[in-house]
Amino acid sequence: MHSDRHDKIAEQLAHFAAEFVRREANTDPLITITRAEVAKDYKNATIFFTTIPSERENDAAIFLKRAGREMRRHIMKQMRIKQIPYLAFSVDYGERHRQNIDEIVRETGTESTFDEPE
Repeated sequence: MHSDRHDKIAEQLAHFAAEFVRREANTDPLITITRAEVAKDYKNATIFFTTIPSERENDAAIFLKRAGREMRRHIMKQMRIKQIPYLAFSVDYGERHRQNIDEIVRETGTESTFDEPE
């Protein structure tokens, strides 16, 4: 279980990473920062992302890895914490799967009734 501080730092990291991507990345592929996970000791963080089109995830990963130091400097200027974590990047497969399920539901015209009482 994470503390409120831990969650807030992860949320801020994702926010400032997204801000950096909006400013620095090309729109082909469109990169979306979905969330961040921070290690308990705050030394490392993983920034999760998706792309449109999904086939360009590798291109986005290369860009993010190359721009990682600059992104970390941008985050350092924005956040007031002692230690800015080392950043790693990963495709958010959970979000990708959710998007695929949404697409299938739209195509079939069916909706889940699991949440609705009978």
